[in-house]
Amino acid sequence: MKKSSIVIAGGGSTFTPGIVLMLLKHSDRFPIRQIKFYDNDAERQKKIAEACKILLAERAPEIAFSYTTDPEEAFTDVDFVMAHIRVGKYAMREKDEKIPMRHGVFGQETCGPGGIAYGMRSIGGVLEILDYMEKYSPKAWMLNYSNPAAIVAEATRRLRPDSRIINICDMPVGIEERMAEILKLPNGRKDMEVRYYGLNHFGWWCDIRDKQGHDLMPQIKAHVKEHGYVVNPNDKNVEASWQDTFAKAKDVYAVDPDTLPNTYLKYYLYPDYVFQHDNEHPDHTRANEVMEHREKHVFAAAKDIVDKGTAKDCAFEADDHASYIVDLAEAITTNQKARMLLIVENNGAIANFDPTAMVEIPCIVGANGYEKISIGKIPQFQKGLMEQQVSVEKLVVDAWINGSYQKLWQALTLSKTVPSASVAKAILDDLIEANKAYWPELH
Repeated sequence: MKKSSIVIAGGGSTFTPGIVLMLLKHSDRFPIRQIKFYDNDAERQKKIAEACKILLAERAPEIAFSYTTDPEEAFTDVDFVMAHIRVGKYAMREKDEKIPMRHGVFGQETCGPGGIAYGMRSIGGVLEILDYMEKYSPKAWMLNYSNPAAIVAEATRRLRPDSRIINICDMPVGIEERMAEILKLPNGRKDMEVRYYGLNHFGWWCDIRDKQGHDLMPQIKAHVKEHGYVVNPNDKNVEASWQDTFAKAKDVYAVDPDTLPNTYLKYYLYPDYVFQHDNEHPDHTRANEVMEHREKHVFAAAKDIVDKGTAKDCAFEADDHASYIVDLAEAITTNQKARMLLIVENNGAIANFDPTAMVEIPCIVGANGYEKISIGKIPQFQKGLMEQQVSVEKLVVDAWINGSYQKLWQALTLSKTVPSASVAKAILDDLIEANKAYWPELH
């Protein structure tokens, strides 16, 4: 079996060690000859990379490893670019969350004004990495799960229409694992075959069956109606904010009991609830939680490995969500024809929806990329919500391309999370000030 060469773009991310461990865990089905890290923050990357260097030398010495800030070195001789960059890091995420809250609107990483701000920062970074890949390894695939995926996917569709990029998100995968737990399926989500449609962080399951074709929806619906996606309310491994999100799915489901919702829909259908809930601690948002816990934990674990000179009994943990990116790379490498949810141009897959929209739907993945599975027509409720949200995403990309203040104001005004054009303008003016170092200049 062919051994692949991979560059992880975002080498200094706290998620990178989990991806490395996941790649090692599945090396029997997706063998690797080389792993490279690339980041534009040399100091941050070095802390993670030096620890991973020790880990790889101990657990997989046959895999060549290097890390660099030089694009030519990073992107030459690679088969896959796994991109999960965060332009502006957690310091900017904190602003994305706190600025809207000053105006009575919740702040969230990928939804509403915070997601729009993050999107305006991410577009340039993802395009830059894509261009490096196409310059130095034109036959490689970029597997992109940099957020906010919907805005990034729309930008790459429009600005790099012929590029070999596949945009993915692991959130539906995480929810499907919970569904599999509810059903007590022996092999987890891989025992299910799903039909799902929507936009990224904005979708619905309309059919779930086992491999024999039996309908699993009624059993999952019965659970979600009572408990949302909470499997064990006393599970100490699930952070309180996530447990709340899983519980709130019960109320999201109640709005349309014909389907099962993505948890992120709570931000669009219950923004008042989210704001009140978050506003109990306006100075301590999710970004602060992450910086205090995950950020500290991962960098401390990395330092511990380097200080001891060994990764034996280290505190790095395999990132189970990262298994999805391994599945995708394996499907391409082995021409597996695997069924996976991808973010792709609609082009009629959803019959009664904008053909240019970047939708999240099941696709069959093989060596030449993907083939879309037709969804047919979707109900008016979902169609209406999606048309509003896809317009927000398109206006953000318009604003980035044209440096247009007007378009970005329109995007914020159209977002279901923002109550009026005047609030949208006030938030926008504050976001422009905070993002001077990252956004194109708006006029």
